[in-house]
Amino acid sequence: MYVIGITGGIGSGKTTVANLFDELGIPVIDADIASRKIVEPGQPTLSRIVAKFGEQVLDADGHLDRAALRDIVFSAPEKRLELEAITHPAIRQHMMEELKQCESEYALMVIPLLIDTGHWEMIDRVLVVDVDEHSQLERVMQRDSLSEEQVRNIFDAQISREERLAAADDIIQNNHGLDHLRKEVAHLHGLYSVYAAEYADEVNA
Repeated sequence: MYVIGITGGIGSGKTTVANLFDELGIPVIDADIASRKIVEPGQPTLSRIVAKFGEQVLDADGHLDRAALRDIVFSAPEKRLELEAITHPAIRQHMMEELKQCESEYALMVIPLLIDTGHWEMIDRVLVVDVDEHSQLERVMQRDSLSEEQVRNIFDAQISREERLAAADDIIQNNHGLDHLRKEVAHLHGLYSVYAAEYADEVNA
């Protein structure tokens, strides 16, 4: 199956763009959703995280305390790498299982760290959702109730905007409202349908 990888910095609007593709009937597999499922109580990934970072990353009900874990890993780069070594393989495996269930002309994978981490050999084309830094900062502070310092720490842990744009096959600028996004998605959907058909012809030749 032809697979589009959607990525972008935190607060860029990846989910909004993915939802617009979903409205067109294209299956969307989201790494953020997968990341939540693999750390549900009883999951082996959660046990590995607790073994590495301690009981302090659990709340009173035994669920992952994301805020506590975020404070640990974004204050020390080596801790973030340790966490990613645990979670990223599990997220990829979960998403690949979902991809196997898809029956459509193409599928989308929403992967915030697609370019940062690599190891996504199944991705045929990269779509970057881009937004100016000021808007990005305000969105994340408001959405996640974080301080400016906390958000900038997250920015610093990700690759630069310039590196992300350089790796893109396609770019959607998310500074112009929902109507603009809808038009951009409709245009790309037409292109991706053609690419997917060509890919299918090559595979079946």
